Amino acid sequence: MSISLVSNAYLDENSTKIRSKPVPWEGYQRAGLITADELTLIKKVERQPKAKTESLLLSDGAAYAHLYLRLLKKLQRVDTQQCILVLIADAIADHDERIPLFTRTQELDIDLPYGPLLRMLESPDDFVQLKATHILTILLSSESTPIHSQQLQPFITSLASFVTGNTPHKRDIAVQCLEAVLSRPEFRKAAWQDTQLISGLVDILKHNPGPQMSYQVGFCLWLLTFEQEVAEQINKKYDIVPVLTSIAQSAVKEKVIRVIVSTFRNLVSKAPSANLPSMLVVQLLPFAQNLCTRKWSDEDIMEDVQYLRDELKARFESLTTYDEYSSELVSGHLSWSPVHESELFWKENATKLNDNDYAQLKILIHLLNDSNDPVVLAVAAHDVGQYVKYYERGKNVFTDAGGKTRVMELMSHESPDVRYRALITVQRLVSHPWKTV
Repeated sequence: MSISLVSNAYLDENSTKIRSKPVPWEGYQRAGLITADELTLIKKVERQPKAKTESLLLSDGAAYAHLYLRLLKKLQRVDTQQCILVLIADAIADHDERIPLFTRTQELDIDLPYGPLLRMLESPDDFVQLKATHILTILLSSESTPIHSQQLQPFITSLASFVTGNTPHKRDIAVQCLEAVLSRPEFRKAAWQDTQLISGLVDILKHNPGPQMSYQVGFCLWLLTFEQEVAEQINKKYDIVPVLTSIAQSAVKEKVIRVIVSTFRNLVSKAPSANLPSMLVVQLLPFAQNLCTRKWSDEDIMEDVQYLRDELKARFESLTTYDEYSSELVSGHLSWSPVHESELFWKENATKLNDNDYAQLKILIHLLNDSNDPVVLAVAAHDVGQYVKYYERGKNVFTDAGGKTRVMELMSHESPDVRYRALITVQRLVSHPWKTV
């Protein structure tokens, strides 16, 4: 992987400034911090024309790789660390063949190359942190052998802090680095275990990023969904289906739609039962059908869109009315779809909320307690009222499950519709049992 694949103006501008700054190498040698031989080597490349530096790296690349990492390991001044990191990055820029010169330094010192670079992630200086992250991305993604957790974890933790922070250039660099490393299974597994990182990526998408950031975060999610566990759980834990659907529907750039459709294909092919219900609830089927009518410059999009359409259509055609209701309920995105207000539906299906130890009734209670969406609250309160109306023991079951108190609280909700639906349900809870006439 070329170092140029991670591009950021903050890194570029500061690297240019750092290249022109003097470093007191002679002072380090007088203080016994570096040897005379190290001084000789470093002075040959310090602030030299690129052609001369390239010539030295061509003839003595291994020596310079080892030198830079040794210096980074033992010198503590921030401005010196900045200089060394720029020298390392410049050495491997557009020269992938030099990357092994750095990774093989562990044969000379077990702490190299990763020990000093990982310690730079704890620096108080932003540039040192980010340039070290940049270099670590190149080296780690180029490793030919599995990467140890002691190298993975601090790296992933740092990326998570950058992604969730408030500094745009840190977030940008972190997402680009993730794009580069998530092609490796061990990185996908480590990233998935970091809830801060995954939440941070999803949160970026929720705040209307531009097309490029939408694509880059979407690319990260696409790579993550190659893991079976991720495909099975990511929507349940992070509710990404409606988020990605919304972005795809408003996207102008073809590449944004492409990466989201590819992500959906992974979710459907690897974990259909976990993801198709939510996709149907957010009306992904008509959107996929619409996408099939468009012209695309990339043929792969059409193949993925058609696959998605066909899988959603087959699932939709096999659904009963109660399956539709269950899909909507499990997704957590309740809306006033026709089943909610159908008296016949509730008369026939109210007792199904009791199946599997009242699993779906518990979901309704969970939504009443945790949702902030007034539509979801109003629909959930209405559904509970229908359950109590058409199931003779519903009143006691719902009260014993802890739902009655919450519905009574919702009678003072700021939304008039929530107040009204809660009032109707409370009336049913406190009235005499309903009897069939």
